[in-house]
Amino acid sequence: MHNALDRYFEEVRTAARKVGAERATEPEIPLELAEKHPAFAAFTEVTDIGLTQVESRTHILDLMRNPGARTTKTMASLLMIARAAAHIRRTGERVLLFTPTSGNKGTALRDAVARAYATGLASPDELRIVMLAPDASRSKLRDCALAGDQTLRTANPVVLARVDQPADVKLLSSEVVERHAAEILDTTGFRIWYTLDLDNYRIADATRAFAEAELLPITADSAPRVHVHSVSSAFGLLGYHLGHRLLTEGLPGRTAPARHPGFYLVQQLATADMVTSLLGMKVPDYEHDEAAGVWRQDAAPEFPAVTDNPKEVIDATFYTKEPPTRAKINEIVAHHGGGGIVVSRRECLERFDQVRALAANAGIAITADPTLIREWSLVKALTGVLVSRERGLLAPDTEVVVHGSGYYSDELLPALREEHLTRVDTVNDLARAVLAAAHA
Repeated sequence: MHNALDRYFEEVRTAARKVGAERATEPEIPLELAEKHPAFAAFTEVTDIGLTQVESRTHILDLMRNPGARTTKTMASLLMIARAAAHIRRTGERVLLFTPTSGNKGTALRDAVARAYATGLASPDELRIVMLAPDASRSKLRDCALAGDQTLRTANPVVLARVDQPADVKLLSSEVVERHAAEILDTTGFRIWYTLDLDNYRIADATRAFAEAELLPITADSAPRVHVHSVSSAFGLLGYHLGHRLLTEGLPGRTAPARHPGFYLVQQLATADMVTSLLGMKVPDYEHDEAAGVWRQDAAPEFPAVTDNPKEVIDATFYTKEPPTRAKINEIVAHHGGGGIVVSRRECLERFDQVRALAANAGIAITADPTLIREWSLVKALTGVLVSRERGLLAPDTEVVVHGSGYYSDELLPALREEHLTRVDTVNDLARAVLAAAHA
């Protein structure tokens, strides 16, 4: 399916209106989408979606077809930048996005800003972005058109912070916004848009439900279906849920699904809070096998039997602990079915050839060398399906739709060069970087 955001523009506008009407407060940049800009189709042409059967009872929903980001964050990022551009045209204010990120969200937003420049949606004088990532995410930072020019690098810096915990970047960035947002608006005309709002993502991710309804509709005769997703906070599944709800309530020209699928979450040991909350259990105790140099448990099939580390981080992107979305996901799964599993790197590597073969059936080429992988989301999700079927956690007749939410290697999406980074240690260092971007 080509250019899903353009194809489903009116449906996405409906989603934005629905979400806006249900909020207690209006965000700083309105959720409501303006009339379609003449450049919108060119701006969003990287939002293709694929839905392919890769083996019996297994499909991949490919949301990674933007060559500048290779993750599902593309959809939301492009919509956010389109809203920012509309705000600029409507008010005359300039907009400076400020986004703490573990990597992928910032990469996708930077790519969207670069696309806005290239398609004439906004200019560097009107729209800029400061991206803040923890030093643990250094390997996630990707190159971008914004990094190719010194002037654009200064106005759109990538800042890497030395912090105790990756999530501390949110505390740093919120403090800078609180201290300096009014000053920056008064002195430069740039309104800081602090982008941590779930609804920015829910609205865009509603397109997943629209695409499924068109490409693989759930009918009264369909087998039981679950959607499998590597999650940190499960924003993507909440977006799908919103889209499904709109289809059920009725969208012009769209057919309502016969029922809601189950949700099946895949996580890593270091950040397993969505799965433990869903299952109502804690991560089991692991015993160290000194002879083999590994940790083992056999109490819970939903967790790795063997791991190199009971607090293992497979991917730094998945860094959120105790996400506030747990209660909503638990409610959806309680009503519609599903479950969850935690996987280890060892499990991913043991099934790596199978995972690569499944992905190849959807036209997704995963490198033969796993040490080159920088985004593990798709690999983890497919591993979760394979392990769950082996252990009987997924019923044999269950149809699975795997959300291909991210995969890239350094070969596929080059890393950001060290000289294109701004490193900071303190909130004052960060404030100086933000002020420099606004005044550039």
